[in-house]
Amino acid sequence: MINNLRRLLAAGVIVALLPAFGWSQTTDRSEVDQWVKDTASQGELPVGTKITTSNWQQYKNYMPLGMQKLFAGTYFWKIPQDAELDIGPTINNFLPPTWKDATEKYGPQTTVEVLPNGHYVMHNYHGGTPFPNPQEPNKGWKVLANVFYAYQPAVYVNSPDNVGSVWAVDRYGNVNATTIDVVYRWSSYITDPHFPQTLTYAPGTWYTEWLMEETPEQARYTSSLNLFYIDQEKTPFPDTYVFVPALRRSLRLANTARCSPVFGFDWSYDDAKTNGFNGSTSIYTGDWLADRKLVTLAHFNQDGAIFPDGYLMPLGFPKPSWGKWEVREHSVTDIHRIPSEAAGYCYSSRIIYADKEHWNGNWVDLFDSNHKLWKSIAYYNDGADNVPNIGNSWDGVSSMAMDFQNMHETVWSGFGNPAKRKPYLGINAPKEYLDGVKYGSPSGLSMVMR
Repeated sequence: MINNLRRLLAAGVIVALLPAFGWSQTTDRSEVDQWVKDTASQGELPVGTKITTSNWQQYKNYMPLGMQKLFAGTYFWKIPQDAELDIGPTINNFLPPTWKDATEKYGPQTTVEVLPNGHYVMHNYHGGTPFPNPQEPNKGWKVLANVFYAYQPAVYVNSPDNVGSVWAVDRYGNVNATTIDVVYRWSSYITDPHFPQTLTYAPGTWYTEWLMEETPEQARYTSSLNLFYIDQEKTPFPDTYVFVPALRRSLRLANTARCSPVFGFDWSYDDAKTNGFNGSTSIYTGDWLADRKLVTLAHFNQDGAIFPDGYLMPLGFPKPSWGKWEVREHSVTDIHRIPSEAAGYCYSSRIIYADKEHWNGNWVDLFDSNHKLWKSIAYYNDGADNVPNIGNSWDGVSSMAMDFQNMHETVWSGFGNPAKRKPYLGINAPKEYLDGVKYGSPSGLSMVMR
């Protein structure tokens, strides 16, 4: 029996059958380096090209590694046969004039210092993109900083009338739906009009993230709050609080909770932001790998992002009705903990494919502590012309988080279901959600069930 298994393994039969049984081949971190070499020659990808499951290998050099694995069918999750990526023109309209002005004003003076303990400290940052043209030394860390401070409007709100929707999908096709209220907001370094540069509702912070479950009913009012501090050497980890309805009080999570899943989904607390990285600039660093042109959805029909009608199942891949894919410039960087802080951390590498206009990550490949591919997360960041009171702007996000090892995924739409409304941005948010104390401080969690 053992000899027969050995012969089948040597012949590649068992390996070929693994996906049929729900088992997967593994992707090692070394394949990222091979991807960098293979994609060095890209040529041109003309507008009007249609990428399908039949011809994708002709265009694989324009795909992140994780997307290549989906097309190749390496894992349980794979690109549906009727998927189609229609290539349209590239549109650069994600940044409002006030952000560009701040980048031009403050970017030349922003610097980084590496401390004797290996931590990184950024000096003279006051808003905008910290390093608009990152160069050595510490180029990878500078890309990390650009991602960490990537542009979003001063306030981002999904409220009950434009609720954010999440769908957890398992290997059997079962779907569990959740709706979530979201208030993400800058508390310092603000460049949007109609706001002061610094707000005082959470002193010492530059960013706050508030989430609350609306449905299912048994989870209603479960909330989380992340506080990101300006002095990241003093406070290298964000403070994370969770409000537990059954206890009628909030709990402060330990720093090790950065690897915990948010509300049980496939995003950890270090993943749960549209930029693809929610850690810090102190105890993380980056190894710059390459600049590449890659395909992504950057301007799409937001009504198409309604689950499940707008998605190709079971993967939950966007249908062609979303609109045209774009070939955009990306900086590819391996973000990871510094050696002294790496022990016990869940990810050995976060390969982030960061858009070089707005610096949000459009795709992320996550490798576990054994350097095996664990997850891929697509972040479809949408841009828009002339958002009221802001101008050209990042306009929202849809996302797919695919867990290859455990064969389940989470799909997020910030465009509501079935309301199909956009998130509220900046000063356009309802006045209630501009209350920073309620939606951005620990004391605000005590107001959740009032």
